[in-house]
Amino acid sequence: MRPKAKMLSQSLPNGSVRCLACARYCEIAPGLSGFCGVRSNEGGKLALSVYGKPCAIWVDPVEKKPMYHFLPGTPIYSIGTFGCNFSCEFCQNYDISQAPHEARKRDPQKWQNYFKLLLERTDSLPPQTAVQNALVSGCRSLAFTYNEPTIFTEYALDIMAIAKKKGLKGVYVTNGYESKECWDAVRGFIDAANIDLKAYNQNFYSRLCKVPDFEPVKDSIKYAKRLGIWVEVTTLIIPDWNDNPDELRSECEFLASIDKEMPLHLTAYHPDYRMLNKPPTPPSTLLAARKIALDSGLKHVYCGNIPSAYSDYETTFCPKCSSPLIKRLGFSVIANDIKDGKCKHCKYSLKGVWK
Repeated sequence: MRPKAKMLSQSLPNGSVRCLACARYCEIAPGLSGFCGVRSNEGGKLALSVYGKPCAIWVDPVEKKPMYHFLPGTPIYSIGTFGCNFSCEFCQNYDISQAPHEARKRDPQKWQNYFKLLLERTDSLPPQTAVQNALVSGCRSLAFTYNEPTIFTEYALDIMAIAKKKGLKGVYVTNGYESKECWDAVRGFIDAANIDLKAYNQNFYSRLCKVPDFEPVKDSIKYAKRLGIWVEVTTLIIPDWNDNPDELRSECEFLASIDKEMPLHLTAYHPDYRMLNKPPTPPSTLLAARKIALDSGLKHVYCGNIPSAYSDYETTFCPKCSSPLIKRLGFSVIANDIKDGKCKHCKYSLKGVWK
């Protein structure tokens, strides 16, 4: 299967291609792949090896993305592929996202043969079938998630071109390393995004994610908002790495300068992949970070991956009258007092996508 959507690429005079999907802007020589391992140069043209080959397909609660101000309480058809443009030491979906990187490490010369075999064993899912499955499952939206959707944008666009005609919305759950060209391409097809702002220091991104610069993530948050895409932000708090109060304050002030009602999800880390030497984030660390966020002016700050005893920190409160409006327990909505996007008590219009 080949994408109908225009490939995010640029041909270069020497037979190489420049990938325009993410802020790495990889220049790929013939027969080679970019950093993500799934966007390659075949005969001077960019090819997407994971097109139509998702390795993770689930119907999730939209709250799991996490999206709290986007069609709350509804199921979302969720798709992920192999590969990622990051290589995070703490990745919680490393078995799929890091598959190309692990194959490279195993055999730098023949890794593409191994990865090709992996894809051959993966069932195909054409765009039309993905949309039909979403409709049959009672979903009102589709999420491109589990790994980094930026790297399979053309597949996502082909799906959403069909989904939009059926009244379905689209969501990116992303590390925010999209290029401007990528954001422009998904405008009108992707309605919402949860963007990871993994830390507010370059050392974190360089050492733990193998990313040269985190400014593109900040730019993505601003640019996606400018395009009219609903944005929620997630920061996974890892003790001693990104829990410095001053850095958290700078992050939250940055987000508040864009939109005080942009939801921020502070989630607890647990040991995974190559970072097994840190204990899970204690709830007290998340609550301290939440206080910093609220003091910085943010109106909707949530805590996740912590025991149900802390479920009040998953509740949406009215910014005007402080009434609890959406109560959650885990990934379930147990009460919703928002009607037509407004607080039932004081009629304040909350920002989000409610219908």
